[in-house]
Amino acid sequence: MSTLAPLRLLREPSNASEGNQSNATIGDSGGWCQGLDIPNELFLALGLVSLVENLLVVAAILKNRNLHSPTYYFICCLAVSDMLVSISNLAEMLFMLLLEHGVLVMRPSIVRHMDSVIDMLICSSVVSSLSFLGVIAVDRYITIFYALRYHSIMTLQRAVVTMASVWLASTVSSTVLITSFSSNTILLCLISFFLFMLVLMLVLYIHMFALARHHLHSISSQQKPPTAHRGGSLKGAVTLTILLGVFFICWGPFFFHLILIVTCPTNPFCTCFFSYFNLFLILIICNSVIDPLIYAFRSQELRRTLREVVTCS
Repeated sequence: MSTLAPLRLLREPSNASEGNQSNATIGDSGGWCQGLDIPNELFLALGLVSLVENLLVVAAILKNRNLHSPTYYFICCLAVSDMLVSISNLAEMLFMLLLEHGVLVMRPSIVRHMDSVIDMLICSSVVSSLSFLGVIAVDRYITIFYALRYHSIMTLQRAVVTMASVWLASTVSSTVLITSFSSNTILLCLISFFLFMLVLMLVLYIHMFALARHHLHSISSQQKPPTAHRGGSLKGAVTLTILLGVFFICWGPFFFHLILIVTCPTNPFCTCFFSYFNLFLILIICNSVIDPLIYAFRSQELRRTLREVVTCS
C-alpha cells in the first residue's frame, strides 16, 4: 500500500512511517494496537446491502406521486449520497487490492489520476451525505415549529434549489480541495464541516426534543391524559434520540480518526487508533444501511410502494 499515497489521505498521516514505527513499538506490548482483521467480503456485503436498500428507496419515491414532496426528495438525495459513500469506499478497496496483487498494472501517472478521482468521490459523497442529514434536520424543524407555514416556507422550488446547491457545493469543494490543497488542509476542512453539522443537528434536535418533552409533560398534567398523544410525543422523542445516537456512533470514530491525524500523527496512542480505520469505514457503511430504516422505511406510504416495487406490481 506504500505506493498509493493519495488513497491513504484519510487512512493515515503523511508521515506514517514514523507513526508505524511507534505503532510497532506499542504492538510489542499489547495486542490491542494490531487493529481488527475485517474481511473484504464484509465490506462487499455491506456495500451491496446499502446499494440495494437505497436504490429501493429512490425507486419508491420516484414511483409514487404522493411522495413527491420536499421531505421525501431530501430523503431520496440522502439515499443517493449513502450509495455514493458505499460505492466510493468499495472502489477504493478494490482498486488497492487489484494493484497490490498485480492484477491491475498501470503507469504511476495513471495511478495518481485514479487516486485523485477516487479521493474526490469519497470526499464529495461524505460531504453530501452529511449535508443532507443537516437538510433533513432543518426540514423536520420547520415541520414542527412552523407547521402552518411549512408549505409556504419549503416550496418545491426552494427544495430543488437546496438539493442542487448541496450537490454542486459538494462536488466543487471536493474537487478544489483534492486538486489544490495539502492533506492537512483537506482534513481540517472535513473536520470543520463535520463539527458544524454536528452542532447544527444537536441544536435543532435538542430543541425538538425539548418541545416533545414539554408536550408530554403538559399532557400528563391534564386530568384525562390522552394516551395516543402521549405515545406520539414519546415516539417523537425516542426517534430524535435514535437519530443523534446513530449519527454519533457511525460518524464520530471516523472524524476523531481525522482529528488525530492532524493533531498527533506520531503519538503511540494515535498510531494504535489508526490501525482501526477499517472498523470506522464499516461503521460509515453501516450508517448507509441504517439511514433508510430511520428516515424512509418508517413511512407507511413508502413501505407500501416498496412492496409494489419489489413485487413489480
